[in-house]
Amino acid sequence: MEQLRLADPYVKLLLDAMKHSGCAVNKERHFSCEDCNGNVSGGFDASVSQIVLCQNNICNQAHMNRVVTHELIHAFDHCRAHVDWFTNVRHLACSEVRAANLSGDCSLLNEILRLHFGLKQHHQTCVRDRAIRSILAVRNISKEVAQKAVDEVFESCFNDHEPFGRIPHNKTYARYAHRDFQNRDRYYSNI
Repeated sequence: MEQLRLADPYVKLLLDAMKHSGCAVNKERHFSCEDCNGNVSGGFDASVSQIVLCQNNICNQAHMNRVVTHELIHAFDHCRAHVDWFTNVRHLACSEVRAANLSGDCSLLNEILRLHFGLKQHHQTCVRDRAIRSILAVRNISKEVAQKAVDEVFESCFNDHEPFGRIPHNKTYARYAHRDFQNRDRYYSNI
């Protein structure tokens, strides 16, 4: 399996934000590499605050970085928002919308590699579809219930860009977002 690299700009920003929120991440404690069933690439186990990486389903370093970023967004949400993962499907839907939106899951390059093309609101459509798929992968509910939950939270959760401040469409944007995050306290201390 590829190395778990914590130098990716998306990952660096999320780790800093977790630490800043009082939920510092320890690589040995909070990450687990396992063989998984099906084609799932990873998951966040809220009961033990651990990210599971499916070593048998992650094909390259770029994929690994995206999975780690996606799952760290769930961990960040768990830390800052006290998400009710197990009984409130709307909470799960919100975190899945955020993870699909901010992790690079719906980047133009990934969508082209999936042979998904579209011009009008393609990013939003991708985020919505991937959030629904993720919910169905972890909950035994109907597609209609998952779609309804995503629809109910979509606008507010899609527009919640914390801790990035913007949708990081590529690593350059993620680096800018990380720089802005690091300077955030410096700005507020001068007010």
